[in-house]
Amino acid sequence: MADGLPIRMLHDRLLVSIDPEGDRRSTGGIVIPATAQLGHRLSWARVEAVGSSVRTVQIGDRVLFDPDERAEVEVRGKDFILLRERDLHAVAAERIDDGQTGLYL
Repeated sequence: MADGLPIRMLHDRLLVSIDPEGDRRSTGGIVIPATAQLGHRLSWARVEAVGSSVRTVQIGDRVLFDPDERAEVEVRGKDFILLRERDLHAVAAERIDDGQTGLYL
């Protein structure tokens, strides 16, 4: 991990930190409070550590996942989410070339 935490993920596992869910703004400029109930919504997170079998994701990438399919863990007082690579819906990273979707199928 970036802060030198001695942790190694196994197999196809990812350790991610969820993006803070603050107020959002609609395209028309209306502020939507974080407490507003929306339909089922996927979440973005930043990859902090990857296992040796992970093929399409690197540390620092942003990934899209279903928050209902996650396991939470606390490491040194900070909350993280444990995912499998196959549970990701998309990857967002500067290194992805035009024409690549970043989807893991």
